Amino acid sequence: MPVAKTPRPPTARGGRSVQRVAVVIPAKDEAERIAATVRSARAIPHVDLVLVVDDGSEDDTQHVARDAGAVVVRHSHNRGKAAAMETGAAVAAMRDADGRPQRLLLFIDGDLGDTAVNTAPLVGPVREGVADLAIALLPAQKGAGGRGIVVGAARRAIQRLTGWSPTQPLSGMRCLTREAFEAATPLAHGFGVETGMTIDLLRAGYVAVEVPCDLRHRPSSNDLAGQLHRAGQYRDVMAAVGTRQVRRVVDKIGRRGART
Repeated sequence: MPVAKTPRPPTARGGRSVQRVAVVIPAKDEAERIAATVRSARAIPHVDLVLVVDDGSEDDTQHVARDAGAVVVRHSHNRGKAAAMETGAAVAAMRDADGRPQRLLLFIDGDLGDTAVNTAPLVGPVREGVADLAIALLPAQKGAGGRGIVVGAARRAIQRLTGWSPTQPLSGMRCLTREAFEAATPLAHGFGVETGMTIDLLRAGYVAVEVPCDLRHRPSSNDLAGQLHRAGQYRDVMAAVGTRQVRRVVDKIGRRGART
């Protein structure tokens, strides 16, 4: 079994872990599904905080989420998923109790609805010290229109830069330690956030695993909107990869200079 880089927090008497989990849900215009997602997330074992970051929604996402039992923070305008994740992690940190282990961070999408509880298997490997990052493997989604071009590009880039070939590199459902999250910041922009995070953490020696989770969300179709969505994904993923390729070259030059 792999061993996580992040040290495990002290356990309670009897060897039982007391570490809790904060669910962070970046959301924009998810009023139709956010209540079901929040209620389902609250049922995940060890979760004691469900936090919705309303990223400039134009609908009632913030009010619906709050009524469903979430702590809600709001961006006055849309700042993107990476900014919403960073805001959520910062607010969760402020709510950590003195003298207790920092909460694990479980990031999930706002459109999971009643299936959000099925992200629970992501918590175990991280909480038990097997991995620093657990990524959800989703089943095939009905109505999905993509051809795997962006997924394949992200997978190849991660393998080239880290040696690991993930099955679903763009999966946004992720559980990780606070230490690992901070090591991955600042996060890559836009749709490149997951690819950038994976590359940064693996190259820093953190351990990642993929875990099957029975999740259902709203996939992008093959219409014009879906194609534009995937084009944006490809642009952001390649930007994240390009930045990390340049960083790797700079690091190599720096190491050579230090040896001379």
